[in-house]
Amino acid sequence: MKKIISFLLIFAFGLSSCEKDDICDPDTPTTPRLVITFYDINNSTLRKRVNNLRVTGKDQAQSIVFNKTATDDTRFLTSGDSIAIPLRTDVDITTYKFTINYGNPNASLINSDEINFNYSRQNSYVSRACGFKTIFNLSAFQRTDPTGDGVWMQDIFIINPNIEYENETHVKVFF
Repeated sequence: MKKIISFLLIFAFGLSSCEKDDICDPDTPTTPRLVITFYDINNSTLRKRVNNLRVTGKDQAQSIVFNKTATDDTRFLTSGDSIAIPLRTDVDITTYKFTINYGNPNASLINSDEINFNYSRQNSYVSRACGFKTIFNLSAFQRTDPTGDGVWMQDIFIINPNIEYENETHVKVFF
């Protein structure tokens, strides 16, 4: 009987020395995405919906997935007045091609603009389970017209250069 009690005591002490699992809570803020909000060029206070917007990173085979439940090409399209896109954490520049009216049968309505976002990066410790997140400081951008059909983004403004959270607009685009 003493052996069983001794064994149970040793076993209980052994279990009490285990540490809890390190699991990163999904609600923990991690590396934020760049939030872009679209506005009407004729009324600067009115948000404007972008139709069938497709955003593709430079030298990327696949576009950003906006609709995870779709199984066809529509998973890469969004139609809204605001988007959130990731920035690269390994370099200080990210280039995206923004294509409006993607897939429209009328090819004259499809238009693409390319934007280079320049920024600085700073790593910030979150927790042992979550590791580090990257905070960005957006310094500049450069817009180009890769197809030569004119830019559809007429004005672009950096509103909040410190990209630490995703609950605020960082860039305003007027079209």
